[in-house]
Formats: sequence, structure tokens, C-alpha cells
Amino acid sequence: MKKLVFFCKIVRKETYAAILYEDEDILAFMDIKPINEGHALIIPKKHAVLVEELDNELYLKLFPIASKIAKRIRDVIPETTAFNYFIADGKDAGQEVFHVHLHIIPRKPNDGFGFTFEEEYYNRLLSKKEREKIRDKIIPI
Repeated sequence: MKKLVFFCKIVRKETYAAILYEDEDILAFMDIKPINEGHALIIPKKHAVLVEELDNELYLKLFPIASKIAKRIRDVIPETTAFNYFIADGKDAGQEVFHVHLHIIPRKPNDGFGFTFEEEYYNRLLSKKEREKIRDKIIPI
């Protein structure tokens, strides 16, 4: 099964998913390779590979649903102390399934999951001039 269309098959009910929430635009279901118990995914039903392909209304619908699911996870899985909300937006960001999806990752103390950085990262600070140079490339939005 191609990863490109896997979530579309879930939307079309051609493959199974443990669904948590569904409306006309959004589908939320359990991750098949969870980092911790309760790890869920929220996707737009309309296929889009990158976040920038979503209209604002659809994009903004993801987060209130994520918040409700996270609250319920915290209520029923008491060892959950925090959450990561994560979107990998493109291959170089770690996206493996090329359909926009928001991870809700329940966290607990010492669960072994986290982002790692090279030591150099902690010593790297951009000057005001360097930040303004980058900003000037980006604006106007």
C-alpha cells in the first residue's frame, strides 16, 4: 500500500482505523505505531500533502479537536502529564505519510521520547543583524 494514499484509504473506509472523531472535514484515529498510549492522529479528509495546501478554515479545525482529544486522554490515562502536538510538514521534516496529519502525543515522565540536538545548537545564537537579514527575506507575507 503506497504511503501517499494510505490516509485517503482510511477516509474512504477502504482500510481500518480505530476512529476517535469524525465530521464532514476531519478524521481522528489512533496511531498504529504509538509513542505512548493514546497517541492519535488528526487529518483533514481532503487530501493535502503540506499544511500550506490547506485553507485556513480547515487548518484551524484541527486544533480544537486535538485539544478535546488530549483532555480526554489526560482523563482516562492518568500517567499522562503533558502532550506534544506535532506536524512533520515535508520529507526533510520527517514526514513519512504524505497527507497532512497532526500528532497528539501523550507524554509521561521518562518515556524516552524527545527531540535531540547536537551540542552546537545550544551555543548558537543569531545576532540582531542576522535575524533581521532572514526576516527581510521572508517579509512581506
